[in-house]
Amino acid sequence: MTTDQPLAPLRSAHSMPVVFGAGAAIGVLGGMIGLGGAEFRLPLLISLFGFAALSAVILNKAMSLVVVLTALPARLAAVSASELAAHWPVAVNLLAGSLLGAWAGASWAVRMRSSTLYKVLAALMVLMAAALLFTHFSTLGTLDLRLWVQVPLGVVAGFGIGVVAAIMGVAGGELLIPTIVLLFGQDIKTAGSLSLLVSLPTMLVAFARYSRDGSFAVLGANRRFALVMVAGSIAGAVLGGLVLGVFPDVVLIPALAVILLVSAVKLARHN
Repeated sequence: MTTDQPLAPLRSAHSMPVVFGAGAAIGVLGGMIGLGGAEFRLPLLISLFGFAALSAVILNKAMSLVVVLTALPARLAAVSASELAAHWPVAVNLLAGSLLGAWAGASWAVRMRSSTLYKVLAALMVLMAAALLFTHFSTLGTLDLRLWVQVPLGVVAGFGIGVVAAIMGVAGGELLIPTIVLLFGQDIKTAGSLSLLVSLPTMLVAFARYSRDGSFAVLGANRRFALVMVAGSIAGAVLGGLVLGVFPDVVLIPALAVILLVSAVKLARHN
């Protein structure tokens, strides 16, 4: 492996109330739009808490995994397991690509030069902003494709989403939900639950790949930091869900997209 990224586990020196507060703020943002908020967490880990790009991605991935595991029971209460089981071909179709994409994305991330990874992360932040705007302001119909076209497109889409999720350390719901609606004709509620079922094994594969790299030690060095931020994120997500609808989408979504774009500019300029 050739990389100039720092492999020593940097330990954050910030106080735990600050870490909890940052996690809570991220959770509120995610809760208000029905997502985990990992795309907002990543730039904070880099700009506020001073983690190098790869270490931030690995920490983000670990925290996203815990958030998804926490959210899954709630989603199963909204959409029953038996109802989701009826749509197992959708999950399998996407997983056929996303598992490979997650392994490939994590492999590419650990091999990238640090300066390159910052620029790639910046580009992906722009993609997330576009996906956020598209999902909330477009009328998502279905492409109504024949099965022989739908299946390979699902594999390709899954691969791309797996790559993005692995490199950013996110669950990928921002991309999975519109893909499931457009490609497979599912409603938003079902798509949200299916996205978690696809995200979980995809994240585990990326996590397994990252565990082979020396920079994975950042988790051991920052275990308390990660647990406190996750606790804040979960608490914030609950609050975000409670205030859902207080801010109209026409104001909230563009504001969040701007946050992502500003974060992208900062990451692109990061040395």
